Amino acid sequence: MTRLGETLRAYQARDPAARSRLEIFLLYPGVHAVIFHRVSHWLWRHHLHFLGRLNSQLCRHFTGIEIHPGAQIGRRLVIDHGMGIVIGETAVVGDDCLIYHGVTLGGTGKEGGKRHPTIGNNVMIACGAKVLGPFKVGDNARIAANAVVLQEVPDDATAVGIPAKIVRIAGEKPHYAENVDQISVTDPVQKDLQALAQRLEELEKKVSEKE
Repeated sequence: MTRLGETLRAYQARDPAARSRLEIFLLYPGVHAVIFHRVSHWLWRHHLHFLGRLNSQLCRHFTGIEIHPGAQIGRRLVIDHGMGIVIGETAVVGDDCLIYHGVTLGGTGKEGGKRHPTIGNNVMIACGAKVLGPFKVGDNARIAANAVVLQEVPDDATAVGIPAKIVRIAGEKPHYAENVDQISVTDPVQKDLQALAQRLEELEKKVSEKE
């Protein structure tokens, strides 16, 4: 009950549409998915693998969120909307994370061992992002919408693009309920185009000077 209470408070802090804890408990699929997962994970750890998978599939049916029973989920996870989220077997999600719909914490296709990412504490993963591989996403990191992350992300960093690039590393740890804006980030493709345009202008200037 303590974990449930702190999860409901986390939703109130991070979702401006949340009006009451009762509404969150009854109507938010992200809360339901985590409750289902706690049961599935307990069954999985006690070698009741079939029952764990069965429970996780029931969760997928009712919520649209697929969390493998072997995945490790931290405290106060907020799943906003949630439809289409997939979290793989060896994934680890830290405390105070915020995950939007369409996110995949996926594997590399290896047959065994660690195949899925480890997400640090207070990480925001925006809608449609894919984090693929057995690396770590550091504490307080931000993954922008539709980014495809294929390598480690440092603490306090912002990753954007396909494949994702680190566009910013903050010097200070963000506040628990802040730093959740998923659109005000630098576009690395636009930045590269601007650099190319500037280089082209310099070359044209040199050519005209020689003529």
